Amino acid sequence: MPLISVCIPAYNRAGVLPALLDSILNQDFSDFDIVIAEDCSPERPAIAAKAVEYQQRFGEKLKYHENPQTLGYDGNLRRLIELATGDYVLFMGNDDLLAPGALAAVAAAVRERQDVGVVLRSYSSFVTDPAEVVQVFRYFDGDRVFPPGPDTVVTFFRRCVFISGMVFKRSAAAALATTRFDGTLLYQQHLAGQILAKESGVYLNRILSYHRLGGVPDFGASAAEKGLFVPKQQTPESSVHFMRGMLEIAYSLDADDGPKVGRRILRDIGNYAYPILSIQADRSLGTFLSYLWQLMKLGFWRVPLFHGYALGLLVLGRKNCDGLIARIKRSLGRAPILGGVYAGQSREAKGD
Repeated sequence: MPLISVCIPAYNRAGVLPALLDSILNQDFSDFDIVIAEDCSPERPAIAAKAVEYQQRFGEKLKYHENPQTLGYDGNLRRLIELATGDYVLFMGNDDLLAPGALAAVAAAVRERQDVGVVLRSYSSFVTDPAEVVQVFRYFDGDRVFPPGPDTVVTFFRRCVFISGMVFKRSAAAALATTRFDGTLLYQQHLAGQILAKESGVYLNRILSYHRLGGVPDFGASAAEKGLFVPKQQTPESSVHFMRGMLEIAYSLDADDGPKVGRRILRDIGNYAYPILSIQADRSLGTFLSYLWQLMKLGFWRVPLFHGYALGLLVLGRKNCDGLIARIKRSLGRAPILGGVYAGQSREAKGD
């Protein structure tokens, strides 16, 4: 069995699938396979044709599965975990790319320690060429190791929303299978929170994946997603539902007679709430203010920085705020550390 199964939840976007597969198959690492689960999209015939083409070239390295009915984002992640055989599963969005050397870097990290349950990565965004970087997403100055426990859960939770390059121990993820959070689009956060309560996490500072910008969201086709998300759109209502689901998962991690992490996660999300707000900032003033009110009712009124971001968008506008935040991140080389984020220990010092 391979060390890593690269898992691709496929729904439409057949035209960019070859680029993703090439980025995986061109890795300088061989102990992996690829699992694609197609979720009854209109482009199923085109996706199947691409999968067959690559199977003819690479044989059993690539496994292709067609779901008999649309499971939705969360259900398809769960299905991929069931289909995978690797010790670890690495998820890739079907229009993103895996960075050169990514699989070797993950393999080195999980082989160093026997208790790694989750690997968090840095990534960058691009429009057409990954070499033309729009933005880099880094959280710390170097590789970090995080022991299991509530501090690690809080740190990882918000930072694993973007799926491409996220790595989970397959046996641990399979044991956590549930339909409870279907329709949230955040199944990976359920996995990360539960696994990191018992197993260690690793953060890799090098960029492991490239996020393709400009894609149109296709959520809303499965039974669990209908009425909550609208295909091809990002409505204020769907954004509020997304955040409500995130907090539902966060509070589900509170132990009955142990550590409470839900409120701490809410504060961490609020401290970095700019993307949540900016996604709807170009709406009419009345619509945006209504959106702010709905988010505040979820509990974000408690977080001062949430109000700062909202005020900045209202006064300066999204374009100016985007530019300011990008300059801050470039000057630091990473995202700023806000609110006392737990940073684990240096990976180089893991044996101290």
